[in-house]
Amino acid sequence: MSDTMLSPPVGGRPNMRKGEHQAFRMFFLGVIAAALAFVGYSVLADLHAVGTSGIATGAFALLALALLIALGFEFVNGFHDTANAVATVIYTNSLPPLVAVVWSGMWNLLGVLTSSGAVAYSVVTLLPVELILQVGSGAGHAMIFALLLSAIVWNLATWALGIPNSSSHALVGSILGVGFANQLMSPSGSALYGVDWTQVKKVFSALLFSPLCGFILAAGLFMVLRVVVRNAALYRAPEGDAPPPLWIRSLLIGTCTGVSFFHGSNDGQKGMGLIMLILIGAAPTAYALNRAMPDSMMPGFVETAQQASHVFESHAQPMLQQPTAEQARAQVTDALRVKSVDRPEVYGALSVLSADIAQAVGGYHSLHEIPAATVPNVRTDMYLVAEAIHNMGKSATFTKAEDGQLAQFMKQLNAGTRFIPVWVKIAVALALGLGTMVGWKRIVVTVGEKIGKSHLTYAQGASAEFVAMGTIGLAEGYGLPVSTTHILSSGVAGTMAAGGGGLQWGTLRAMGMAWITTLPAAMLISGVLYVVFRHIF
Repeated sequence: MSDTMLSPPVGGRPNMRKGEHQAFRMFFLGVIAAALAFVGYSVLADLHAVGTSGIATGAFALLALALLIALGFEFVNGFHDTANAVATVIYTNSLPPLVAVVWSGMWNLLGVLTSSGAVAYSVVTLLPVELILQVGSGAGHAMIFALLLSAIVWNLATWALGIPNSSSHALVGSILGVGFANQLMSPSGSALYGVDWTQVKKVFSALLFSPLCGFILAAGLFMVLRVVVRNAALYRAPEGDAPPPLWIRSLLIGTCTGVSFFHGSNDGQKGMGLIMLILIGAAPTAYALNRAMPDSMMPGFVETAQQASHVFESHAQPMLQQPTAEQARAQVTDALRVKSVDRPEVYGALSVLSADIAQAVGGYHSLHEIPAATVPNVRTDMYLVAEAIHNMGKSATFTKAEDGQLAQFMKQLNAGTRFIPVWVKIAVALALGLGTMVGWKRIVVTVGEKIGKSHLTYAQGASAEFVAMGTIGLAEGYGLPVSTTHILSSGVAGTMAAGGGGLQWGTLRAMGMAWITTLPAAMLISGVLYVVFRHIF
């Protein structure tokens, strides 16, 4: 690392320890203890609500460990990624460091609580379909532990070096590593079918777009500001510890608030989907189906399932004997694995599964009355049919009316299987919010000092934050995971380039190398861990 990178730019470094007190540390530890107790109580309450007296001690210990690691990922995500959101307000003296991280943590928490859940399941669909369906098996446990530990290890390694790195990138790489390793261990031995490549392309397009979007848009916004807003104070670096003028300070705090909120609403969801897989695997009776769906929806649901069954049957290959439900599940699973569902023989299997769903739900009149022994098969049927319809898209095989019926059925199936309990949102929100308040200094110093050669000005900080806030908010609306780190740090670099202050290429090279190596490194770590855990479990 060069001397230039080690030396703070002109304008000085803010006092990062200002406002810290022993009482705050005690309060922080108390909140962590209360949050863990809340998670434990919520799980036990859900098990009691469905008439389950409990689960085996070993299974409960495994569940507790998996939840702890999943929440640990969100905690690390908090102090690794959210440091980007507070760097600008700290280095422009808009907020004292401790106040900034607590404020950011609160808005991260609120962002998680109000999130839609769309991003959570866009990440989950990257996983191999057979592992999602068998998440309670040894392979399912190995998958969860491997991908979460891999992402945590890589995040901690880049944090220790003070390099801004994307938690989203690390998690996606970990998922791909597990998918490849799982497929190589299968009898076919081909890694090509271990991953949903359509979904991978969609997610990576969003991740690749992030840094380019941050750099170009932030640089463009900064140049527009220089033309439109002629106030010279906006383009000066802070003087000592003096705060900026009130209107500039309000602008910077507002953009920090927006980035923190949208970071929570986007990044916070990445752990939610994995936590739901953990819960489904350990306690399917309580979590496999959305028992909160009102009974009044069930007649319409059953009718739509029957209509879908008839649609599939009308396009199915004529056969002497219909497959059994078990044979249909295997056939659709194989079709999803190779992404070839738009075939007459698969339509026949989907017709059987849709009829099976209609019969199960119609027979018990609501999802929460379905017996525990039947729940896994009903969830599997619902998940397989929904994924098959999604993969078909708008097939030329079906009429416009039939496409509409199938789309409506998929929406109802997702409502029954893709849900997130309120307590899961609260737990993730607390983990992300509390993580924001720990270990943030390393990344803050890198973003504030080591990207540009000159001190960050008010206009540069506001431009980078505003672009990050808007981009992450749009991604949340489309259900796409994006990198807060990539957008914000590249946005700062864009404003530095546009401002003529120059860039510290040593830092940018380190960030670029981290961006390039995250994917293969996370894949390698998770793949090796998955193989090891498969033998353990």
